[in-house]
Amino acid sequence: MTSAVKSMLERYSCKTPDDYRNALKEIIQEIALCGLARGSFFSKAAFYGGSALRIFYGLDRFSEDLDFSLCDVEKDFDLSLFFPYLESELAAAGFSLSVEQKIKSKESDVQSAFIKGETLVQLLNIIPTEPVIAGVHRGEVIKIKFEIDTTPPPLASFETKYMLLPIPFVIKTYDEPSLFAGKLHAVLCRAWKNRVKGRDFYDFIWYLSRKTKPNLQHLQKRLEQSGKWNTSESLTLPVLKDMLCERFKEIDFEAAKKDVMPFVKDSRKLDLWSADFFTAITREMR
Repeated sequence: MTSAVKSMLERYSCKTPDDYRNALKEIIQEIALCGLARGSFFSKAAFYGGSALRIFYGLDRFSEDLDFSLCDVEKDFDLSLFFPYLESELAAAGFSLSVEQKIKSKESDVQSAFIKGETLVQLLNIIPTEPVIAGVHRGEVIKIKFEIDTTPPPLASFETKYMLLPIPFVIKTYDEPSLFAGKLHAVLCRAWKNRVKGRDFYDFIWYLSRKTKPNLQHLQKRLEQSGKWNTSESLTLPVLKDMLCERFKEIDFEAAKKDVMPFVKDSRKLDLWSADFFTAITREMR
């Protein structure tokens, strides 16, 4: 284990195999961000989504994926050009991981890839003497998806963020109002097949608890891109509230709670979840 990885692991109070799995994923995520920064990825792209909230804004739930957006539309962007930087940085930290692009069956503006490797091999790198890894089976695979939107909707705003580990580096993120706009778009428009993504609703509450004001102009552009908004009209907060309250009537909140449960430490935060609860807190948005 490198000294940087040791310092990163010391931030966690791991006791169970799941604790170590989550810590491992987050450490790999942050090292991946460092690799992308070394490759000048953030001169074109910005970090957003749940992992951005967790790492830079203090969201109190674990997040599995790394989500990025180009700052400007670039149809011929090639995500694979950055794979060598990712693999080099992960190897330098002592991890045995590969980076593989996801081949999609139909054309999409979102490019996806996975960081993959055997979970036990990676854990032995960071906790070689811990008996807790006996709960991790040989052959279990760690897989971290990362993807980038190559045709981003306009009018987002950005911030510069610094990290000190594994080495000091700088990245670009969406600012908090623009991140909130992206989450509101997910709550309103995400198509669920068999499982409601409760993480969207957990994050929604988190933003409200911080009194974050959404970037309504950026949200409108996202809705327009999804075909959910008339371009001749302007989105207002009262209209947004009405849209959200209508959406809550469609949600199976018991299923939503089951989805987010593995990612939070205090399940009591989910006790009040219902359409009435979400409608009431939404009406108080400012």
